[in-house]
Amino acid sequence: MTPLITPPRKLTVSEAISRIGWWERIFAGFFSLLVLNILFWRADLPLAICLIGSIITAPVAIWRMGRLLLRSLIWRLRNRLIVAYVFIALVPIVLLLTLAAVTTYFVTGQMAIYLVNSELERQVGTLRGAAESVLRVPQDRRLAAIERLGAYFEERFPNFEIRSDQAETYVYPADASLTKPPASLSDNAGILLKGGEYYVWAHIRNQEGEVTAMAPLTTAYLSSLIPSLGPVSLGTREETQSGGIRIRKRKKDVAATVADVPVPAPLNRYDIRLTGFRTLPVAVWDEPGKVRDDVLLIQTRFLAVLKIIFSSRQDWDQNFILLLLISLGSLFLVFEMIAIIIGVTLTRTITTTVHDIYEGTNRVMEGNFSHRIPLEGRDQLAQLGDSFNRMTENLEQLLQVAKENERLNAELEIASEVQRQLYPKSVPQSEKLALTAHYQPARMVSGDYFDFHRLTPCELCFSMGDVAGKGISAALLMATVQASFRSKIHSLTGEMCVSDVVDGLNKQLYANTAPEKFSTFFLGIFDEKTSSLRYTNAGHLPPILIRRGDASLLSVDGMVVGAFPFAKYGESCIELEPGDLLLLYTDGISEPQNEYGEMYGEDRLIDLVKRNAHLSDQGIINAVMAAVQQWTGEGELQDDMTMLLARHN
Repeated sequence: MTPLITPPRKLTVSEAISRIGWWERIFAGFFSLLVLNILFWRADLPLAICLIGSIITAPVAIWRMGRLLLRSLIWRLRNRLIVAYVFIALVPIVLLLTLAAVTTYFVTGQMAIYLVNSELERQVGTLRGAAESVLRVPQDRRLAAIERLGAYFEERFPNFEIRSDQAETYVYPADASLTKPPASLSDNAGILLKGGEYYVWAHIRNQEGEVTAMAPLTTAYLSSLIPSLGPVSLGTREETQSGGIRIRKRKKDVAATVADVPVPAPLNRYDIRLTGFRTLPVAVWDEPGKVRDDVLLIQTRFLAVLKIIFSSRQDWDQNFILLLLISLGSLFLVFEMIAIIIGVTLTRTITTTVHDIYEGTNRVMEGNFSHRIPLEGRDQLAQLGDSFNRMTENLEQLLQVAKENERLNAELEIASEVQRQLYPKSVPQSEKLALTAHYQPARMVSGDYFDFHRLTPCELCFSMGDVAGKGISAALLMATVQASFRSKIHSLTGEMCVSDVVDGLNKQLYANTAPEKFSTFFLGIFDEKTSSLRYTNAGHLPPILIRRGDASLLSVDGMVVGAFPFAKYGESCIELEPGDLLLLYTDGISEPQNEYGEMYGEDRLIDLVKRNAHLSDQGIINAVMAAVQQWTGEGELQDDMTMLLARHN
């Protein structure tokens, strides 16, 4: 059978708000602080923290809030169409504007740091070329060359120092503190960390000697590489709790940043503050061979970067702007195609569902109740299709149930007829003992059992059993009990021992039935010569003996049959007198309950039989059946009801 879904009902606004979790609230907090910082505060560190926090929490929060919002919005067909048109027209524009703003922010900051880094690399290249030129000068003219270079580079690099080591050592200026680099320090040119300070340096070594040139790399110097762009600093990188990057600068560089190199003033309220950074390899003087990655950081304004780009790099800017426009145009087309696909898909779900329902009604009119509408989504359209499927499924089930009931009733009729054939067709004739039996199944078949047999011309046996349960399974076990009992008594020769017959029946049932299947059983043999009754009661309700207006109960000689193979059974004997009435019955007579849960009980049954003992056997049976049904107050029997009366003439 095709599984069906149960579409949810429409969420109210209050229910949707109550389902907003902590993740969505954290995102809302970060985003609100980000907007306030951009519009009013314009502080760098809070801006970075809020931006990173918003980016981290946005995917999950937007997904979860989007699901709640869409579930509330597009449940109605009208709103579904509106949402489809919004996805087609509005969403692409909003996405493009957002993408353009975010891209511009990051690209502009990185462009600013690119300009500074390019200029710094040119300065490093110049310094390296100067060091190489010193090595090419003969030894006798090297001092003069160093002095000329020192005078030239002192204007470009404040506190510039150079050292040449060969047969003799030359330094500039004369009081320079530059020492000879460690022997294991390889040739290099770039940025050097020495004594906790940064330097721009070049170290060249060949067979003619080695030259080392360096100059302090301060914030003031870095900021002067691209004037009017903003403060530039170099420092170590530390991971913070927010996942961002914080630059740890030297104290004197911080002072220089604040006092000497301020961030450019905004030209208008939309001239936002930008931060750009990149990592640079830094050699360590005291640890030759070690290179660490420190961060070059710039703080600037959006329009300050554009002013420098458009005023000094026209050719490069034209290519960049062209590439940027092509990229934005491509993104626009991609998002527009996605929006069109979403809009068309939502629209098709409407028309598809209506068409499926139309086709389904035609199939039902033709009598095909097995047809099902394919369900997709969890909205009002899916609920409409689900209602149709449930209707056709119920109709199909009703037809199947009707057919199954007809088949079961036919089979039960056959089973009931077969079971009736299993009961004794006639009562053995006896001059001293009259036997009368009656059974009424709670269902069409019964789990109760009774039987009579003429064993010898002088002996007559009768038996009764009550199989656990009722219905088909009980009836099958009843047939097994009857078959086992009849085969047992027909195979015996000579005088029959009642307990041995019951013991053999117990073992046979245990071996051939399921462990949970068992039955009570009573077997009695009446000797017409002596009027004695030898019997074994295997867990059955004690039969009631009515003698001269008094009632007594026969004994129980063992447990039920079929439960345990090791069960032992005894045998009892009683001599019947003329006028004695013996009643055997099943629990369907004594255990039915009334509306208060009270059972009819053995005492009421004894009293009823005593008061009606003068009636005929059939009269007593009718009185008992009427009393029990009146006690329950129900038309349907609670259990199988079986009675067997033995009256001594």
